[in-house]
Amino acid sequence: MAQAAGTTVRNVRVYQDRELLPPPRREGRAAIYSDAHLVRLRMIINMLERGYAFAQIREMLSAWESGRSLADVLGLEEVMGESWAEEAPRAVTTTDLRTMFGKQFTPSNMRRAQDLGLLERRGAKFVAPSPQLLDAGRELVSLGVPLNEVLDLAEQLQSDVDHVAGLLVEVVRKHVLGPAEWTPSRDEVPHYADVLQRLRTLVMSALSAAAARSAQRVIPEVLGDKLIELLEKKPGEAS
Repeated sequence: MAQAAGTTVRNVRVYQDRELLPPPRREGRAAIYSDAHLVRLRMIINMLERGYAFAQIREMLSAWESGRSLADVLGLEEVMGESWAEEAPRAVTTTDLRTMFGKQFTPSNMRRAQDLGLLERRGAKFVAPSPQLLDAGRELVSLGVPLNEVLDLAEQLQSDVDHVAGLLVEVVRKHVLGPAEWTPSRDEVPHYADVLQRLRTLVMSALSAAAARSAQRVIPEVLGDKLIELLEKKPGEAS
């Protein structure tokens, strides 16, 4: 869970000791963390990055939970923690990856793909959280783009999409969810859960539509000169 939230195991234990993070469910000697724990952990990290002290965070979380049942609190957190991906992860072997990327599937490129979250190690195999991104990378490599540049592109693309998605979400937060320091009443929890569910569809639809419009404009602009050169060649000159 610490790795998924981008923090350390030590920090998780500190947050538990400070009573910011609920303890895990125990099954024998195993500690089981749910998606709600992960969402709570990300909320704590976000509030710390914004300058809140432990005492302030604990006070805000207590205010958030006061008057609510555990089901009410975890219900909204579970909505926030649900996967928004519309595609199922795909298991791939090293043999599959070598077939896709040939000699360019080097240890350094493999590590870079894992650092970017494009591949996740699962024992002797890998899992691609987004098979569509994996297939897009394979297609680019098959067209002649070096794999290391495909990975650079993937990193830049994720950063740009995060920025645009953040703009959409911030508008909703500002005008619908209210100030960051304000917490909804118990009766308003279902409404905010509904907002989060609708925000999922809104963000996905807006990004998809914007990407389609951009592709329609950008592809002719970038490749137009090459197409004109081909059209201007005399018969027999074109290869």
